[in-house]
Amino acid sequence: MNRRRHVLTAFAAVAALALAGAPAHAESEDGIPEFLDATLPKGPGGTVVAARDGKLVHCEGFGLADREAKIPAGCDTVYDVMSITKQFTAAAVLKLEMEGKLRVTDRVGQFVGSVPADKRAITLHQLLTHTSGLDEIGSDYDPVTRDAMLKGAMGSRLIASPGAKFHYSNLGYSVLAAIVEKVSGVPYERYLASRLFAPAGMGRTGYVLPQWRPGEVAVEYDRHGVRQGRPYEHPWASDGPHWYLRGNGGLLSTPRDMFRWHRALECDRILSREAKRKLFAPHVLTESEGDTKVYYGYGWGVFPRSPLGRVVEHDGGNDWSFGEFARFLDRRVMVFWISNHAFRDGKWDLEELNSRLTKGVAERA
Repeated sequence: MNRRRHVLTAFAAVAALALAGAPAHAESEDGIPEFLDATLPKGPGGTVVAARDGKLVHCEGFGLADREAKIPAGCDTVYDVMSITKQFTAAAVLKLEMEGKLRVTDRVGQFVGSVPADKRAITLHQLLTHTSGLDEIGSDYDPVTRDAMLKGAMGSRLIASPGAKFHYSNLGYSVLAAIVEKVSGVPYERYLASRLFAPAGMGRTGYVLPQWRPGEVAVEYDRHGVRQGRPYEHPWASDGPHWYLRGNGGLLSTPRDMFRWHRALECDRILSREAKRKLFAPHVLTESEGDTKVYYGYGWGVFPRSPLGRVVEHDGGNDWSFGEFARFLDRRVMVFWISNHAFRDGKWDLEELNSRLTKGVAERA
């Protein structure tokens, strides 16, 4: 199974959204259900969330989270948020910087032990911005430990010199998760739970700490409609996914908790103003289309200028599911949508609907 969808697919979708022009006059939230009925195909399951000015204006499921048990998708359905996980890893690194335990300018060798010569210049900043030169090794469900992952990463071949180019690297975010553990002295998930999720009121986000009940976690379905199970029903360690997935993907959350995360980012109680400036800064140019330039921040795609104002976003996707989390900073609007059956051969591809769906919901929020 391939969980390596390139983040630029989402960037291209949001670039199309930005290039489509300024949003129409805002409609009431009552316009969102009608828009979704007209836009979403019949068959997939998922949830759509919209918020404006810190208030939830829409949070509703469509289709089924579990077809066999006939459990409907809803605002409290638990989904794999896939690569959206990266923003939480980035936030954890910035939280540790706020605590004085590291700096994003630090080199990786300060935390992972012996580093070969070609990787001694790699900094945390480069890991955060996908400019470290690290490529991918292994597969998500390979039973690899943290230390084995680090050994493999340090022994791998770089695709470019550190800092030379943008290359989306899931491995780089797993290395960051390992550094979070080493610096904080507690497991990665536990640090996120205590320092990010609990202060944000996010009691239903994590790998295993929330102690999920099967009926509340969405089942994923493949392109042929075949049940692929829940995320933790694939090979996982006792404390979450193995280390080729940990830190770069695989976190479980609810749409309601994702709204709580958005609301936490609107104030300074978890991350300082300076930390959020780094999180959303346009650090690295990734692509350009006309006047729209796409950058990568720390775990976020960044559009500093567009007809929609400043936009930050990140998607998550695999062969089964797809989700998008977009924040329109100048309008104080958030859109989060996710599906547990995003692709069906000959019938639908929700990733291709990303731009239209996100833009349409944002206009009506």
